[in-house]
Amino acid sequence: MDKLLFKHIDNTGLVLWRVVFGFLIAVEGFGAIATGWVKRTLIDPEFTFNFIGFEFLQPLPGNGMYFYFALMGIFGVCVMLGYRYRFTMAAYAIMWTSVYLMQKTSYNNHYYLMMLLCWVMVFLPANRWFSLDAKRNPSLKSPSMPQWVKVKVILLIGIVYTYASIAKIYPDWLNTTVPAYFMSGKKHFWLIGEFLQQDWVHWCIAYFGIFFDLLIVPLLLWKRTRVVAFWISVFFHLFNSAVFHIGIFPYMSIAFSFFFFSSETLQRWFLRKRNLIYNKGEIIVPAYKPVLISLLSAFFLVQIALPLRHWFFKDDVLWTEEAHRLSWRMMLRSKRGMLTVWVEDKETKKRERYDYGEMLSPKQSRNVRAKPDLLWQLAQRIKEREAKKGRDVGVFMDVKVSINGGEFHRLIDFKTNLAEVEWSHFSHHDWILPSPEDYHKKEELK
Repeated sequence: MDKLLFKHIDNTGLVLWRVVFGFLIAVEGFGAIATGWVKRTLIDPEFTFNFIGFEFLQPLPGNGMYFYFALMGIFGVCVMLGYRYRFTMAAYAIMWTSVYLMQKTSYNNHYYLMMLLCWVMVFLPANRWFSLDAKRNPSLKSPSMPQWVKVKVILLIGIVYTYASIAKIYPDWLNTTVPAYFMSGKKHFWLIGEFLQQDWVHWCIAYFGIFFDLLIVPLLLWKRTRVVAFWISVFFHLFNSAVFHIGIFPYMSIAFSFFFFSSETLQRWFLRKRNLIYNKGEIIVPAYKPVLISLLSAFFLVQIALPLRHWFFKDDVLWTEEAHRLSWRMMLRSKRGMLTVWVEDKETKKRERYDYGEMLSPKQSRNVRAKPDLLWQLAQRIKEREAKKGRDVGVFMDVKVSINGGEFHRLIDFKTNLAEVEWSHFSHHDWILPSPEDYHKKEELK
């Protein structure tokens, strides 16, 4: 264990990763402003659908979120340059975590991964070479790092990819329903639009996706397949970037390769003048070993357990959405919903249709129709809104959803007053109706 975790190895890969990661999170900060994401997601809406239990996290008023993301961008640049690294990385981690928890309308597994990586990076010695910190304080400079740093990053990447592969092993992915459905929205793409509509392309996407996620980490670890695996990874992630427009994630994934290539290869490509003076292979066991091993063990137990928790909930996660988030269930389904909201005045017993659309942005309106937790939160908002007008109301929702282009089925028990029920993070909600048989089967053409 000491040899695995505390043997000192070259830190070129970590240093290069810090530079690229810092650049990418800076792009995320400034880019969110430039693309209008901040405006659409955090400024224009009347409120945001935060993670339940984090209601205290709300966007800053006015144009405050523009300054917030600009500051994040500056912190990202500081991380890239290795300037006051621990502080700026921790500051970015706190700010990004807050953004992540204050809104779910734009939930993305990649945002979750970025949050984890930000916190992991806070504790890694990534500023000990090729950084302003090392230049300002030469005693900090070191060309080596304990091997647990590399092990931790590779193990986290392996968990993400493995669960992403396993999650794809379900009927609608295996029979190409999902890839075909996603590609149908890409017909207008220049040059490749018609190509993406071919059946054989859908089969390639489905099964290449499964095997890529399952095998890419082992192939990068093995020296004989490393170079080929790297170029396959480059193709895979650039394809995803071009087709799905998923921000910095593809480039961040390509940069993971820094942890797999040898220090000699990385130095030949990037840091040719690097002077290596350290006892290669020396095992230095720190005094904080028990604390470190305890923290690493706890971290990875959580990362392994979280994606499994939906198996302990009643019914299919594809239908209920319970425990869907934080589980690396990426690009697995498309859901559409139809929603009618009714409020009942408890005093007069009069029930009337409620115009919830005026409360929501277009993107919020599309998302809320198919996700039970958002529906529950909307019911709480409506109840609070009407209470300010002096009315005590019950909130009832008529919801039908279609999954992967299938038929519409009722999702919520229309007789349940969602404004009165409690939310539970750890148990199934009985007001979510049982999934119909073959609910994601497409309606046959007549």
